[in-house]
Amino acid sequence: MQHAVGAPLPPPQGPGNGPVGWSHQAQHPGHPGPPGPPPTSPPAPGAWREAAPHHAPGPPPSRETTGHVQLPPGGPVPLPAPPADPGTGSATLAVLLIGPAGAGKTTVAKLWASRRRVPTAHVSLDDVREWVCSGFADPQSGWNDHSEAQYRLARRTCGFAARNFLANGISCILDDAVFPDRPVVGLGGWKRHVGPGLLPVVLLPGLEIVLERNAARSGNRRLSDEEVARIHGRMAGWYGSGLPIIDNSTYDVETTARVLDDILARSIASPPAW
Repeated sequence: MQHAVGAPLPPPQGPGNGPVGWSHQAQHPGHPGPPGPPPTSPPAPGAWREAAPHHAPGPPPSRETTGHVQLPPGGPVPLPAPPADPGTGSATLAVLLIGPAGAGKTTVAKLWASRRRVPTAHVSLDDVREWVCSGFADPQSGWNDHSEAQYRLARRTCGFAARNFLANGISCILDDAVFPDRPVVGLGGWKRHVGPGLLPVVLLPGLEIVLERNAARSGNRRLSDEEVARIHGRMAGWYGSGLPIIDNSTYDVETTARVLDDILARSIASPPAW
């Protein structure tokens, strides 16, 4: 199933680039605007004077004026150059952290991003998916074309964000539960959205750890034990895929983030084939 890219906005309507039938003056029911020029008699003492002062056009804004910053457009992300110092150093990276619900992806990604010495953004697929307030399609209520379309739209939106961050010198780490048995819409989709420089890492603790962490969740992010076990079983397919895998069953968040950085430094020097 394919979903077309969003259509452009319609052209402005009516005079003044507003909806048809509207003028620049605020029109309220029962309060029409004055039909002619304003009265010339002086206002009563204490009354407000409503005069629109006329200003001569000033010089064009400087490039240094806030609000006029030129942003490079986002493009496919290439592989970064190997850092000169240990870890990922000052390299500008695009990272995809993969794992089942309850693996700790969001927590680890946020900590790793916040501890880097260079600007780094964290974009969570679930957060972007939940931007849809009315009409949110929750797969727990039944997986269908509507829920799949919202997942694909969220992934594409995350990809746009990552490319724009990278084009402007800000690294980006994304997190998603990508299944190894759906490469075209999963890992392949992320590669199309972000670029060949995306570095995937799998976070896969033991099932008992995932079940325990999932039980502490609330809202639509908490899944049934049966669903968690099913997802975890499918994630085991990443073993033998060639992607780096972190079993963080016995790691705290700090240790996991440090191991992630070490793995990413090795991935820069020798990118995984995927």
